[in-house]
Amino acid sequence: MPRYAFIIEYSGAPFHGWQRQSGGQAGSQPSVQGALELALAALDPSTPTVTGAGRTDAGVHATGQVAHADLTRAWDTFRLTSALNWHLSPAPVAVLQSALVADDFHARFSAMERRYLFRVQSRRAPEVLDKGAVWRVPFDLDLAAMQAGAAHLIGTHDFTTFRSSICQAKSPVKSIDEIAITKVPIIGGTEFQFSLRARSFLHNQVRSIVGTLERVGAGAWPPDQVGAALRAANRAACGPVAPPQGLYLTGVGYPLDPFAP
Repeated sequence: MPRYAFIIEYSGAPFHGWQRQSGGQAGSQPSVQGALELALAALDPSTPTVTGAGRTDAGVHATGQVAHADLTRAWDTFRLTSALNWHLSPAPVAVLQSALVADDFHARFSAMERRYLFRVQSRRAPEVLDKGAVWRVPFDLDLAAMQAGAAHLIGTHDFTTFRSSICQAKSPVKSIDEIAITKVPIIGGTEFQFSLRARSFLHNQVRSIVGTLERVGAGAWPPDQVGAALRAANRAACGPVAPPQGLYLTGVGYPLDPFAP
């Protein structure tokens, strides 16, 4: 059975998250995985299972999610992409690219890197066009202070403080390679973009980090308190968890790019 990989973009707003729920797509909790499997089932009688690189939560978006599925016959990748997008409509999910990959390629376990973006808009006016796509705070944030706080989290650490209480990872030890925070002027305010890069993340780790750094930017926490919270290895030491709508899975890295020409 040929294996295909997909780059997928979606709005997380109407979905319970990436992962298919136990009640199936016909239930009251639609998922991105379920939507893709329904689209593939219309093309392939084996009703293929779709495996994603990251299990995004309810409300979280993606511009570069990667998934794979085994089909019963070979497809031209251009035709496969077009057919999937036709069957996905009108759900806010799009397959950007399809590629035939080796049988041992695995969207999740072959991944060497995952990249996330979190968008925080600092402005008093309510968001209109970006509603459901950003976290708006009605006050300014101190970029330098947030960058100083983020520096405490780079490297390999026990991230117990920054993981969900229901996280199923075997170990809280993770390595964060990059937390870059940039400031982008917008009309009526500023957008702060948090870019995080690591091999893998714990459940709610990115949102916990951004929520904590927002407290630093607002002046409620000194930057060094981020390091103290990390060393506490206690969920109670974490700042508030940022809401899901500002978070995007923007890319997944592999030893060999399956989508390269």
